[in-house]
Amino acid sequence: MDTNANLKDSIRSEDEIDIKKLFQILWNGKIFIAVSTVLFSIFSITYSTGLPNIYQSQALLSSAEEARRGGSSNSIGGLANLAGLNISSGGSKTSLAIEKIKTLSFFEENILPNIFLPDLMAMKSWDPVTNTISYNEDKYDKQNGSWVSRPSSQTSYNMFKGIMSVNESRDKNIITIKIKHQSPHIAKSWTELVVNQINQHFRDIDKQEAEMSLDYLNNQMTQTSYSEIKQVISQLIKERMQKLTLIEVNEFYIFSYLDPPKVMESKIEPDRNALLILGGVIGLMLGIIIVLTRNFFGYKEIK
Repeated sequence: MDTNANLKDSIRSEDEIDIKKLFQILWNGKIFIAVSTVLFSIFSITYSTGLPNIYQSQALLSSAEEARRGGSSNSIGGLANLAGLNISSGGSKTSLAIEKIKTLSFFEENILPNIFLPDLMAMKSWDPVTNTISYNEDKYDKQNGSWVSRPSSQTSYNMFKGIMSVNESRDKNIITIKIKHQSPHIAKSWTELVVNQINQHFRDIDKQEAEMSLDYLNNQMTQTSYSEIKQVISQLIKERMQKLTLIEVNEFYIFSYLDPPKVMESKIEPDRNALLILGGVIGLMLGIIIVLTRNFFGYKEIK
């Protein structure tokens, strides 16, 4: 019993000595640790100061499709099916629109022709006082309005995809589109552009489909002699005309605004305070590791 007790006391004593020795090592190296912490803090301040302010504009949207979608009565639908005509309006295009926004084809056809590409690919800085933009001269010659090396559409798409996010709420009722940029004015403008272009894209598709459907129905009207079928076709033509009218008059065809994008006054990036704290923590931990490592390998302790 005495032997076990003595052994436990010895182990406890050695642990206390090791902890005291550890703190003594750190205390002896306090100057080095402090210098490391300060240096990394200064570096993080310098680094964060050189980073441009980034502003984010966002649009909260809801599906406008239900408001514009015309309904057809079950009786008309049944007669139309008997006549070999499909009047189904199809499923919701909201999810399709969200995925379409993220595609290369949408960027090439709807975004790229409507933006000033140097604002995306050659941006250097934005002056909030004069609201002017300066460009990287290694990429874009502003005076001559020419590219030193024009980026490809795929490279531009990857850049645009990096500053844009599109999210749908769990209940799929709210869609959020966000765009980040050094200029808050461009961030707002491009967010509006995405919303307008996705609405226009699906409006054009449905308009073309409705017009082709009208041509087909009018052609069928002249070819049939059955009054019942003519009655159905006449009703379908009326519905297609109503659909065309809705397509033309609805500005917000797929998405409508719950909260439109704005020119934000406050930046979203960088968080310079967080970078300062992170730099200080890294410097502190690195200093501690170096002091302990030097002692462990038998180097002369720093005093």
